[in-house]
Amino acid sequence: QVQLAESGGGLVQSGGSLRLSCGASGGTFSSLAVGWFRQAPGKEREFVAAIDWRDDRYADSVKGRFTIPRDSAKTTVYQQMNNLKPEDTAVYYCATRRTVLTSTPLLYNMWGQGTQVTVSS
Repeated sequence: QVQLAESGGGLVQSGGSLRLSCGASGGTFSSLAVGWFRQAPGKEREFVAAIDWRDDRYADSVKGRFTIPRDSAKTTVYQQMNNLKPEDTAVYYCATRRTVLTSTPLLYNMWGQGTQVTVSS
């Protein structure tokens, strides 16, 4: 069974960039949809971006700033985050499901432990 682990979070100034990694152990991302979600203190987990073998999708709040490179290795999926804003501060999670991408977190069945991203103003 694939297990996920996120890394790459940290503290960055507004306008800066980070690249998050989602690593798979015990399997690969082949034929899986991968979603990125985030949760800020006191808020519900929200959709950020997702990719599958035919498509990708981004939340309006990150469109044009975040991307999931399509040439990611089969055991690692990245999320490139540019022009970060204080409102991007949250714990970021990656998740997978064995079908097409969706923005609904409840439809993903495997989750990583999360990585903290903090953007200072």
